[in-house]
Amino acid sequence: MKKILLRFLSLIAILLLAFCWIILNPKPAFAQLNTINYNNINLENRDFSNADLAGVTFVAAEMRGANFQGANLTNAILTKGVLLKANLEGANLSGALVDRVTMDSANLKNAIFTEATLTSSRFYDADITGADFTDALIDRYQVSLMCQRADGVNPVTGMSTRDSLGCK
Repeated sequence: MKKILLRFLSLIAILLLAFCWIILNPKPAFAQLNTINYNNINLENRDFSNADLAGVTFVAAEMRGANFQGANLTNAILTKGVLLKANLEGANLSGALVDRVTMDSANLKNAIFTEATLTSSRFYDADITGADFTDALIDRYQVSLMCQRADGVNPVTGMSTRDSLGCK
């Protein structure tokens, strides 16, 4: 009986210490330092070429004609955005959340979208030559449209656009 009571008290002590550590910790566990947010802002024709924008948030941003050529957008959040005729050539969007984004007539040559979430996004007339969509989550209808014009091999990852989209 003493062993059970001792184990119970030890468990209570550990839980109490863990609770105190969480409450007294000065930083939230999931906070991102130096986070930049471009939310609900007009970034039309803005030049972000070769910029390090990893983890940056672009929510409902107007980005028509914006230049993201060679930019690092890994784990960035681009939701409800407009990227009509934007230049994302060679941009790295690995792990990015690109939800409900319009990329019609955008330049996506050699862009990397590995493990990105591209749900409810449009790519009408976008140049996807050499783009890598390996393990990306894309609506089936958009994949079928992109497979009709998929061509090229990504120079960084070595993956063909057709293979990364799963085209038959």
